[in-house]
Amino acid sequence: MANQRNLVRTLGLSYVIIFVVANIIGSGVYKKIAPMAAELHSSVWILMAWIIAGIITIFGALSNAEVAGLLADTGGEFVYFKKIYNNFFAFLYGWSLFTVIQTATISSLAYVFAQSLNNIIPIPEIFSSLQNLTIGGVFYPFQDFGIKLTAILLILLLTSLNISGLKSGAWFSKAILWLVFIGLFLIVFFGLTSNVVKPANFMDIRDLTRGTVTLSSFFTAMLAAFWAYQGWVSVGFIGGEVKDATRNIPKGIVIGVFIVIFIYLLVNVTYLSLLSIPQLEQIHASGNQIAAVEAVRSFWGKGGVIFISLLILFTTLGCTNASILTGARPYYAMGRNRLFFPGIGKLNKINVPGNSLLWQGIWASVLVLSGTFDQLTDMIIFAVFIFYGATSLGVFILRRKMPDAYRPYKVWGYPVVPAIFIIFCICLFFNTIITRPREAAIGMILILSGIPVYLLLQRKYSKRNDKGIEKENIYK
Repeated sequence: MANQRNLVRTLGLSYVIIFVVANIIGSGVYKKIAPMAAELHSSVWILMAWIIAGIITIFGALSNAEVAGLLADTGGEFVYFKKIYNNFFAFLYGWSLFTVIQTATISSLAYVFAQSLNNIIPIPEIFSSLQNLTIGGVFYPFQDFGIKLTAILLILLLTSLNISGLKSGAWFSKAILWLVFIGLFLIVFFGLTSNVVKPANFMDIRDLTRGTVTLSSFFTAMLAAFWAYQGWVSVGFIGGEVKDATRNIPKGIVIGVFIVIFIYLLVNVTYLSLLSIPQLEQIHASGNQIAAVEAVRSFWGKGGVIFISLLILFTTLGCTNASILTGARPYYAMGRNRLFFPGIGKLNKINVPGNSLLWQGIWASVLVLSGTFDQLTDMIIFAVFIFYGATSLGVFILRRKMPDAYRPYKVWGYPVVPAIFIIFCICLFFNTIITRPREAAIGMILILSGIPVYLLLQRKYSKRNDKGIEKENIYK
């Protein structure tokens, strides 16, 4: 074990902020306003949903920042849960990341990338004669196979890039993120200064008092917003590669989430100034339109469609890369702790968890073939908020278990802020069970499927330890 390679701390605060923002800004900023309009029917209420979802996200980020500042290391929540709870709960989190949370996120983003590419350069159909081939009447692996194959090739290409070195992947994310910032700024500037007539009900404050929005519809609309905000926690996965991680990770999380909230509000005000609520509802009903594309089309025409398609392409490319880079680290940490298959816990010659990246890429590619992306999105949100709540609960537990430990950052508004976030996570859990029982059931099955795997791994390592003890006794 003396020659075992260790991760190298090479990333500063600026890269932490980049990873936070790059992991969040994906397809949601372009697509989610339409389903929110279908629920709320008011531009004022839509912005309220973005703001409140953003505040709740900040509450979760602030709570996570205290835990990250105290326990920052490679693996993020996996490492935190080992300290707060036990190996079993930490394993279930890592298993959930591998089976659905992180890998399904990578698959969905890569698929949106391939769809955007198809809008610019039509991708030829492949194996069209096998389109109706089904597995169990649920999965159609060869349906839109040309697009799926493009998504898989993207996953494998970005996986290969990140296997070649951390700095390569980090630099790529930084370059893509600047292109996305410039593109979104252009949309906001030209959209808000265009001659397009603003909708009659644009930002009508009276909508707040008309009683047309129910708590249930507002909550459902916030779920759409949460998908757009999802991903900020992933920066904790690279804690072992961040300089002064206990200070830079909490700062990076908070700064990054605030930046995203500001960007989302600007962009969505722009959409709402260009498209009426009935137009947004129609976009949602069509199922194959994107709100951002129609908004840009309104002031730039066909050229604007090409522009926004390219921007979506670059955004999903950057977010896919960031998700691949950060996502592989928890599995590596699990392997190092004998809580996953041993080969995953090894670094390659340039101190990157190559095996972990490779297996993540393979499973994400398999999920692309499943094609159940909308269902995966609901399952991701359901599963991830279970663990978000567990992290915030950890603030209270660690304050009791480690009262004298040095904390570079203490959550603002303690104990109210983490308590509100925990209550919200509980409400989300039960609301999903009631309103989305199928997605909740599948999500729980995927999480709980880790139990037999954990028991098998424990038995395997226990036998190895017993054999080691027997050999030691023979030589004594």
